[in-house]
Amino acid sequence: MSKYFITQRISIDSDSIEEYFIRASGPGGQNVNKVSSAVELRFDMAISGLPELVINRLQEIAASRINNKGILVIQAQRFRDQPLNRQDAFERLVELIRSATFIPKKRKPTKATYASKQRRLDGKSKRSMVKSHAADLSFRKGSNAIL
Repeated sequence: MSKYFITQRISIDSDSIEEYFIRASGPGGQNVNKVSSAVELRFDMAISGLPELVINRLQEIAASRINNKGILVIQAQRFRDQPLNRQDAFERLVELIRSATFIPKKRKPTKATYASKQRRLDGKSKRSMVKSHAADLSFRKGSNAIL
């Protein structure tokens, strides 16, 4: 059982990763029908050895890629070469786990400043004046006034 180090403190067991080689979709001629160049990487978070906080954060970030058994599935078919797709899938897994180690800052709700409230109210009153003056013009009301 070997370990892959994600950060200095976090590592994952190689037993928690399974690789499957599948046929890639898309154009490619006869080669795409014969060669299994795409890689499907399955990462079992339950036996991975990751801290609970990182697993919870990973479930938030990659919810659409996690199946009902709690396994994270990554498909890589960007390249026509199997080793490159394998490396790409592993790099994407590492990047996902690294992003799950960072906890986002909580948003502090801000209040509108006094000046911004005043600008909004001034704009409303100006628009109100424009509309009230437009309503006063008799020729706009459909009367037969001569200009």
